[in-house]
Amino acid sequence: MKDWTFDGFEREFDAHVRQHLPWYDVAADAVALIAKHYIPHRGLIYDIGCSTGNVGRSLGDTIESREVRLIGIDNCEDMAKTYQAPGELVIADASSYEFERFDVAVMFLTLMFMPVAERSDFVRRLRSRLKPGGAIVIFDRCVAATGYEATVMMRMIWNGKLQAGVSFAEVAEKEMRLAGIQRPIEPHELGGEALEIFRFADFAGWIIRG
Repeated sequence: MKDWTFDGFEREFDAHVRQHLPWYDVAADAVALIAKHYIPHRGLIYDIGCSTGNVGRSLGDTIESREVRLIGIDNCEDMAKTYQAPGELVIADASSYEFERFDVAVMFLTLMFMPVAERSDFVRRLRSRLKPGGAIVIFDRCVAATGYEATVMMRMIWNGKLQAGVSFAEVAEKEMRLAGIQRPIEPHELGGEALEIFRFADFAGWIIRG
């Protein structure tokens, strides 16, 4: 079975994530609202792992009214074909990207696709470029709970996908193709003072303040 990849997936991406993550729009809107509280006039926002630009589009009114600069970063060249959001798109590996001093950075379902060995250092480097009063907003998949609760959470996730119209076969196939490609994060990888602000089964969101 082939590994999961985003290459050649750009036209299916938006519909796919909403089927496999039924809470996706709620979380994306929450990210935009949270970010809005930390964006100053003429500030700088990074959308790291921006895909087709969902977060940037959700922030469109704020970007325009506050004259904000948005830089979307993604390492998949195919995503550039369907990217639609205000600001600038950069095709790059975020782990080696030279970040300017910024006000807000968003990582929406991004860290779980970064190599485990690079995550803690990457977050530390990102925090070092965060301006006072700003924030890093992270939404990601976490290592599952233990015991019976792990079974409960797994079934919650699968039930959401099935209710959204995804077949059992599709759910199982994707999970197997993600083996070793998507590695759920450990909260300690975010460093200290990361405040959890969202939770659905083993997906969670945090704010790191500047």
